[in-house]
Amino acid sequence: MANPLQIGCTVTKAALAALAPSPANELGRRGITVNTVEPGVVLTDMTAAWTGFPEAVAGLEAVTALGRIGEPEDVADVVGSLAGPRGRRVTGRTVDASGGTYLGPITGG
Repeated sequence: MANPLQIGCTVTKAALAALAPSPANELGRRGITVNTVEPGVVLTDMTAAWTGFPEAVAGLEAVTALGRIGEPEDVADVVGSLAGPRGRRVTGRTVDASGGTYLGPITGG
């Protein structure tokens, strides 16, 4: 999300995503994979301040396909899969682990 209070974080994430394919190509022949992960909104110290606003939480949950804000463990599982043997064929990619944020409003029940 575009948040003027987090410009440094936003720029850093974009830079890492743009950088990943080059070392992935360079290190691939040595069996080393390089990927980035986009976690979306996750309940951390960084997001704790606004979680006291139910309307903000509800708004984010409404535009997330899985219908909830992420937990650190959700993202850790994705990273663990990429870093382990099951992720050995994924390299140079940015993996979306946002729970489907901005895929649209949840419909149905």
